[in-house]
Amino acid sequence: MSFTQLNYHIIFSTKNRVKSIAPQVERRIYTLLYVLSLDKKAVVHRIGGYEDHVHMLVSLPSDISLSEYIKYIKQNSSRIIGGEICIGWTGWEEGYGAFTLRNSDIDTVKEYIVRQKEHHRHVPFIEEYRNWLIEQGISPEEPFFPKV
Repeated sequence: MSFTQLNYHIIFSTKNRVKSIAPQVERRIYTLLYVLSLDKKAVVHRIGGYEDHVHMLVSLPSDISLSEYIKYIKQNSSRIIGGEICIGWTGWEEGYGAFTLRNSDIDTVKEYIVRQKEHHRHVPFIEEYRNWLIEQGISPEEPFFPKV
């Protein structure tokens, strides 16, 4: 018998970091991401974000890769958001960040996601994301490192 525990904190932004996740549509967008995640049998612990990005805390089943999951989520949500939820929607940025975590870290990350609006009143998303990558040991010299 096999066992996997694949917990991920996933972060991705709107295309060109356009502030298109307005308060009046954010709940619909997060609900859509939740429903699409259930289609892939993911366990969703928390979804949240701010005007220009989304955080997803999920546990994935072993039969789908992280990249397949994110591709499915971003493609399908973008199509629906652009067609039904947001006028002028330009889509999601091409890349993403994904970090693994232990079960014991889930509650801490959930709280962090819940506090996104408060947090980003003081720290811009791109600054925080760059700092997060550095903390994870990723060099600012990497070609995928986001420019300010």
